[in-house]
Amino acid sequence: MSDTVVVGLDVGGTSTRATALGLDGQRLGTGRAGGGNPTSHGAERAAAELLAALRQALVDVDPARVRAGTIGLAGAGRLLADPAGRDAFDRAWRDAGLRCPYAVHGDALVAYASGTASPDGTVVIAGTGAIAAGVRELRLDRVADGHGWLLGDAGSGFWLGREAVRRLLADLDRGHAPGRLATAVLAELLGCADVAARPRDTVDALVQAVTRRSPVELARLAPLVVAAAVDGEPVAAGLIDEAAAHLVESTARIRPVGDASPIVLGGGLLTGDTPLAAAVRVRVARQWPDAPLHSAGDGAAAAAWLAARDLPEVTDPAALHALLVPATA
Repeated sequence: MSDTVVVGLDVGGTSTRATALGLDGQRLGTGRAGGGNPTSHGAERAAAELLAALRQALVDVDPARVRAGTIGLAGAGRLLADPAGRDAFDRAWRDAGLRCPYAVHGDALVAYASGTASPDGTVVIAGTGAIAAGVRELRLDRVADGHGWLLGDAGSGFWLGREAVRRLLADLDRGHAPGRLATAVLAELLGCADVAARPRDTVDALVQAVTRRSPVELARLAPLVVAAAVDGEPVAAGLIDEAAAHLVESTARIRPVGDASPIVLGGGLLTGDTPLAAAVRVRVARQWPDAPLHSAGDGAAAAAWLAARDLPEVTDPAALHALLVPATA
């Protein structure tokens, strides 16, 4: 088994990560390149980043040893339905010297697999957007939210940013002095935290500053909310609590009461020591007290594990998961 290599890729809008792993758990190579999401960057550019990451990961690996691969990708269904996009990825795979088959899975499934080897469970992701998904036999089953900034993504980074601006505008309408979070938002959007002599002038300037940008850019304000919540700022703390309530409500749409299968938390706002992760953990423990709770980890390694588990020599996928995927809390 030590001669067999599997490759996994975690492809996002800002970066592409690749890893080559032996079935004995040895990490044989890693690679990193720019954003490889074809929806965001176009198929040809995405495939070029994929190839760059693969070549780095395979510098010290004979591609003939690679028996299987998996690409984890947001919007995987769109790629699979686009012949030109799939052809661009096929060419990148071949140009890396690989002749084995590869699978494409959604990033939600890969995030789930980075937290647990259990075939059944739930993944909740909050980053720029937000989604909850049930997993059955390591396939995405029912999905809640993930509807995008206009129609959903409740509890996401976008949601936090938009709500912070809305609270600020409401305070200015009432003639209230901006609090700590509002001051930070003012400074970020206008370059100055001062309110004009006529508060309505500041309101108009804020509205223009927001509407001139792509709406999803409001997600860039989420770190301000997180930092203020860590400092105990009441408006920010309230937003974090509301966001947690939204995320758990979305999860409850697709997860039965009393379900004891694992829950994996993923995305930048739910991994690590963040106030939103802490708030979601409290609510999840209250609603599903018997469910093991994990954080998403190394997506590229999880993708490699998904590729490896169907190889004939793999008889214990759970044991292999412990070898290939770094443990998370």
